[in-house]
This record gives sequence, structure tokens and C-alpha cells, in this order.
Amino acid sequence: MARSGAYALGRLAGKQFRKAQWMWASATGSEDEAIRAEQAVGRDMAAAVREDARGPVDPAVQAALDDVAVPLAAHVRNRTHRFEVAPLPGAEPNAFALPGGYIFVAPALVDLAGGNRDELAFIVAHEMAHVIRRHAIDRILSQRALKAITLASPAARSIAPWVRTVGVQWLERAYSQDQEYEADELGGRLMRAAGFDPAGAVRMLERLGALEPGGGASGLGNWLSTHPPTADRIQRLREQLALK
Repeated sequence: MARSGAYALGRLAGKQFRKAQWMWASATGSEDEAIRAEQAVGRDMAAAVREDARGPVDPAVQAALDDVAVPLAAHVRNRTHRFEVAPLPGAEPNAFALPGGYIFVAPALVDLAGGNRDELAFIVAHEMAHVIRRHAIDRILSQRALKAITLASPAARSIAPWVRTVGVQWLERAYSQDQEYEADELGGRLMRAAGFDPAGAVRMLERLGALEPGGGASGLGNWLSTHPPTADRIQRLREQLALK
């Protein structure tokens, strides 16, 4: 966005723009205020994603996601966090989190877990960790044009065109490898706190490793291509969580 355009948005939004800008850009804002601001942005982004991914949702897939998401969310330390985990009809196999705790998981990943709650819990806990560590909002706000629009007026009509431009693929792939490692570790610890077996994280990573580019089947190879090497992720998790 041109400098003049961002300036005009700022003047138009007035105090609302300045308050939101301070909240995200300054270290002096409270954590709860920042979380609520992220929830407002994520809610509208999630609406745009759903609008572009219309299709039937298998109740069994939603039930499987709820079965692991509810206990995981109950063990997140800051109770201001809220999580909504849903399938993404018609999407390529992937999973991603939006600011504020809106998480989408492709039915193909649910199928890959083969009905194992511990393995599915790792997928969901990993995405929750991206939200908790603010990876989700940080990558969104790294886009300058979106930052100006979002801070001025968190509205679906402003955010939806950007979501459609970058696509679901960018929403999932934009993390650094360090952020992926951090989400693995926190996700594993969250699993353990919620009563899941963190060894399920290793088993799920082993399943995913078999689908890496060059490893064979399905479009999951594209999703995995920007993640750290699966073998490295497994080794780190074994060390961090003291797994055999």
C-alpha cells in the first residue's frame, strides 16, 4: 500500500487506528488486550476462509476434532485464549491457524491419524501453539498492506480480498523453521498436560515423514515442503519431552 493510502486510513480511523497500532506494536499493551485484538482480526479472516471453501462438512470429522480440541484448550494457561477448530471442506491436505485461535484442519490429516486421538491431538496442539506464541499474528502483520487495513478496521470486507490473494497455502506455509520447532515442543507439552500421550506426536510425525516430497503419496508433500526435516523434528521432540 502506498504511503499516502496508509496515511489516509490512519486519519479515517482516528483513535481506533492509534489504539490498535499501539496494542500490537508496543510492548506496554497487556497480553489480554492483545489476545482480544487478535481474536477480532482472526474472526473476520476465518469468515473469509470459510466463504471461499464452501462445501459439506463431515460431522464425524468435526466430532474427532472437538474430541481433542476441547481438552487441549482447557489446559492453555491464559484463559483469555479461545480456540475454534474446524475442518476445511474442499481444501488441499493441510492445517493452519489464524490469529485469535481459529484453526482449520483438512479431513485428510484427520484420516491420516487413523482414529488415534493422541496423533490427531498433536496436529491441533501444534496449531494452538502457533497462536499462543503469537506466530499467527506476527506473520499476518508482516504484510504491510494488510497491517494498515487491519489496524484501521478489522472487518471481513477489508480482509477477505487479501485472504483470497495469498490463498490458504500461504496461511499455512509462512512460518520460520524455528517457529515450527517451537510449536512442536509447546504442542507436545500441551498434549501431556491435557492427558494425551506425547509419543503420539512422534507417531504422527513419522506418518507425515512418509509423505514428504519424494516419499510417495498424496498432496501432503506440498504441505510438508516448507517444514523442517521430519527426522530433525522427531529427534528434537524426543529430547525435549524425554521420549524413548
